[in-house]
Amino acid sequence: MNLEGQTVWITGASSGIGEALAVAASAAGAAVILSGRREAELRRVADGLSGDSLVLPFDATDYDALPAIVARAEGWRGRVDMLVNNAGISQRSLGIETKFEVYRELMEVDFFAPLRLTQLVLPAMIARKGGHLVAISSVAGKAGSPLRTGYCAAKHAVVGYFDALRAEIAKYGVSVTVVTPGFVRTAIAKHALTADGSARGYSDENIDAGISPAEAAQQIMDGLAAGQREIPVGKAGSPEMLLLDLKRQNPDGLFDIMANMAKNL
Repeated sequence: MNLEGQTVWITGASSGIGEALAVAASAAGAAVILSGRREAELRRVADGLSGDSLVLPFDATDYDALPAIVARAEGWRGRVDMLVNNAGISQRSLGIETKFEVYRELMEVDFFAPLRLTQLVLPAMIARKGGHLVAISSVAGKAGSPLRTGYCAAKHAVVGYFDALRAEIAKYGVSVTVVTPGFVRTAIAKHALTADGSARGYSDENIDAGISPAEAAQQIMDGLAAGQREIPVGKAGSPEMLLLDLKRQNPDGLFDIMANMAKNL
């Protein structure tokens, strides 16, 4: 995969994995479109890039505004070669206590928003018989983890949608990559939704012990270069990354591990 001269559009680009991917893609010669809600932070990221960039802020769930946003993105350099659906929000609350509205928000931000943006970008890719869609899911998109019922549901949905879409559009020369990160040192836990929809406000030791966003971005870039259709991202041999294999090899064992984790919650 050669990104030289390509246009790469990254959502959730104002921090964390999205910011690190923007830096890596720019260093690889891509022109980068930076999207998210925080325009000032997007401009900060843009100022640090080595190549051309376009700051294109928007709310991922403002579906009425998306057609015009896509038109601006495609009009900047005539095409979007790669769309990285990275924007998202996590959860830290027990299912029995979580308001229904919180589940709706998680599904809107983490599943329906990337689905809708993909729908709008895909026709141009199919018309020119080329393009690449990247979806940032999670290990939680493969394994059900306590305190994350809604997040797991949304990330499982992301995996299912993009796996099925990959099969449908391969004949048009459009590629699909699903990324399943484990623990990465970002603010995801701090901003996670609690039972009433408020932000958690603090991180946790697992996230803080994870790999850096730059390491995550490098693993993603390496996986893209190798043509991987699914890219696990995390510290090799760490417990959360081993869950990906355990789900296939010993599902009952995985279910028991998760139940034990939840006993004292």
